[in-house]
Amino acid sequence: MPDVPFLCAYRSALEITDADPYQEIARYCKTHRNKIDTVFNTLSYFDGVNFAARAQCPALFSVGLMDEVCPPRTVFAAYNHYAGPKQIRVWEFNHHEGGQAYQDAERLKFVKGLWQ
Repeated sequence: MPDVPFLCAYRSALEITDADPYQEIARYCKTHRNKIDTVFNTLSYFDGVNFAARAQCPALFSVGLMDEVCPPRTVFAAYNHYAGPKQIRVWEFNHHEGGQAYQDAERLKFVKGLWQ
């Protein structure tokens, strides 16, 4: 049940947020311009999007549309690449906290549905 999955679609995140850790990558690339391809190639080994493509089990994702730590585009990248059955809860006015207690209730319903 990945709630606002972190560290997905690094390059996209760098285009839309000034938040760390993404800006830490930008600062590095700013001073090491000759290593940009190497940076993103290395980060691809840790990108949640690439792990999502291998998943098989049912999953419940969440996303806060105002999240600067895990920008929505990066969460949807992981969700869209997820290979198993999936659902997503979108929290329109939430940041990184997602739906909080409301998402807790959604997770309980999701697990209950798996056991029926």
